[in-house]
Amino acid sequence: MTPSSTTSSSSSSSSSIPHLSSTTLTNLVDYTISFSAANGLQVQQQKSNEGTTSSSASYITAPISLLPQAYPRTQFQHGITLSTPFNVLVDRISRNGRFLQDTLRGVRDVDEFTGMLLTLYEQIYLNHDDDDDDMNVHAKGADRLGILRSDYMLHSDIVEYSIKQVELNTIASSFAGLASSVAKLHGFLTRRMGEEGLQEFLDVNERAVMGSSQPVILFVVQPNETNTVDQRLLEFALWDNHEIPVVRMSLGEIHKRVTLDTNDGAVVVQQEVAVVYFRAGYAPTDYPSGYNTADGSGIEWLARERLERGCAAKCPNLGYHLAGTKKVQQELARRGAVEQFFQGDEEAGVAAQIRTAFAGLYSLGADANEEDMEAVKDVLFNDAQGQYVLKPQREGGGYNYYGENLANKLKENCTITVDDDGNNNDVTLSPDLSEFILMERLFPPQQRALLLRNGQVEGTGMSISELGCFGAIISSGDGEVVHNEYAGFLLRTKFSGVDEGGVASGFATLSSPYLC
Repeated sequence: MTPSSTTSSSSSSSSSIPHLSSTTLTNLVDYTISFSAANGLQVQQQKSNEGTTSSSASYITAPISLLPQAYPRTQFQHGITLSTPFNVLVDRISRNGRFLQDTLRGVRDVDEFTGMLLTLYEQIYLNHDDDDDDMNVHAKGADRLGILRSDYMLHSDIVEYSIKQVELNTIASSFAGLASSVAKLHGFLTRRMGEEGLQEFLDVNERAVMGSSQPVILFVVQPNETNTVDQRLLEFALWDNHEIPVVRMSLGEIHKRVTLDTNDGAVVVQQEVAVVYFRAGYAPTDYPSGYNTADGSGIEWLARERLERGCAAKCPNLGYHLAGTKKVQQELARRGAVEQFFQGDEEAGVAAQIRTAFAGLYSLGADANEEDMEAVKDVLFNDAQGQYVLKPQREGGGYNYYGENLANKLKENCTITVDDDGNNNDVTLSPDLSEFILMERLFPPQQRALLLRNGQVEGTGMSISELGCFGAIISSGDGEVVHNEYAGFLLRTKFSGVDEGGVASGFATLSSPYLC
């Protein structure tokens, strides 16, 4: 069942699309664009003129697959089942300072961004100085909110395909709003619905700033965010279902306008903030002022710290954020790592259940063991670079190394020694590799897809898909889990020749599964 290598085609002619006439294709595109406009299945269009001062915005259809992708029902259900165990795992990791320190020790020395996150976590959550107990009591007692997304690809084990985890997203897990809209769109298209089948587009005006004392939810966003529709759908749902207002601010704006009451830990922006929801802050580019907080210049980090020290629930807090790093993902794959978080008879099978989703993950830090080094040697000496992916501690897509780029990156950062007979190759890893992990490359089944981008058919060709299962967990400051549920799915589809997988970064499209 190993997929063969297929080059994607950019042709959109009907002759290259089996069993699909040009008229059908035209109708699919027309229905999709119309449906998208009526249901908010859109992304904000980037302004071509950076110097413009206009406040108006235009929207285009989100990058989507025109038709749903086949997906095994059992594996889809397996991904759903894994959501709540992974939720608990992240919560327990976030509370285990020793595990995070030990796991990320090598990473922090070479990755300043992850190092800064860990330093703040230590200062706020691991500081037990009696003279400083008032500084961090609010953060330690604050509730915690996780909107997590575990991403999977189908991978062949000779007999059948099973899901294997690509990564676990603990901050800014996006597209929950748009993913549900894609499923509705595909349901419409596959049933060939007429005009009367379209759901009426809900035209929601941006709500006016409320002057009441009701607590608000603070959305932390990027200054030039284009994925606003996905975020607004959550905002509108909060208002329509619960009349909870949302305030949107960048980290720079938060530094200027948000205050922290050191007496009761309240985070205040006109009204008190009940929940801080991060849709930014997951990459170094979200902190353009730098890491120096001592002189007050690193304003984005100062804003992040101010929010973290308050009693508002953070989504995620620093522990959840660090639990989603690639290094933690790799460490969890080691024998016994997950098991330390699930002990006792009641949870005896949870660790084994989680472990079914792990692919091969290998350390490139000081803790690299024999198995890790064998994977490195496999790339260096056996031309196996196509079987692995080199991943840094980053979110958002576009940072991974594949193929020759992966091999070259390892060769540049490894010292290789050979004995007099030319045998027993010994490899020493550079400390610069500590911020990376080496992961087994996954090979999901390929199937034909029609992809739409910027309102036009991007092409047709063989594609692969990645399933994301959302999970939501709420836990108190003392560790009591008060809510833990599966919270929806996301399927992203891209041409099989494309390595990276982000939708917002232009590599993949939104899709949905039909279960078989």
